[in-house]
Amino acid sequence: MAEHEEKAGESLMEKIVEKIHGDGSSSLSDSEDEKPLELKAKIYRLFGRERPVHQVFGGGKSADILLWRNKKISAGALGVATAIWVLFELMEYHLLTLICHGLILVLAVLFLWSKATTFINKSPPRLPEVSIPEEPLLQFASVIRLELNCSAATLREIASGRDLKKFLAIISGLWVLSIVGSWCNFLTLFYIVFVLLHTVPPIYEKYEDKVDPLAEKLTIEIKKQYAVFEEKVLNKIPKGLMKDKKH
Repeated sequence: MAEHEEKAGESLMEKIVEKIHGDGSSSLSDSEDEKPLELKAKIYRLFGRERPVHQVFGGGKSADILLWRNKKISAGALGVATAIWVLFELMEYHLLTLICHGLILVLAVLFLWSKATTFINKSPPRLPEVSIPEEPLLQFASVIRLELNCSAATLREIASGRDLKKFLAIISGLWVLSIVGSWCNFLTLFYIVFVLLHTVPPIYEKYEDKVDPLAEKLTIEIKKQYAVFEEKVLNKIPKGLMKDKKH
């Protein structure tokens, strides 16, 4: 009887241990199943963005135009920009000449229209009063002022020498922009940027799941090359005077 009770106790203990290990393994498996979900949620996005492309561009009417949410308005904006570029760049039209010719055409049409109504015994058309509202101009000036102040603050921070990586990035960007500026005039450059803003974001939004992995690989490679450059070149630059002043 005693041996039977001991065997029953041992079998009971083995069942309890197996149950504990089973629950532990199940909890571990559950945690392991949850980890891939967490990793899947942290997907690399271009430039480290955490918001959709539409919200990155402001999420308003300007974003709708750039991402072709309203195809008529987007096509109209791109068509107007193309017409302006063709007039001033290909046909070598001048801004003052265009304004004068436009005013001549509008005034001539309105004058002939008002004179034609007198021959057919009708009252002349009442021309609308044109006045520029003050509030939109003040808002536009305020936005320009804020952007200029932010740009000045950014340039001041870069020039202070606190962030070497940002300094090199800005210098490289300005150097590339100066080379591009030597190839074409400001109007052509503005038109190229305008066309890129109306073509690259919608294409990226459509194929972002394919572009982001490639961008991640490229970013990793750039970081590796920068680490090599920093180790071989930047770390050999003397920094004694600035550090002594700070300490």
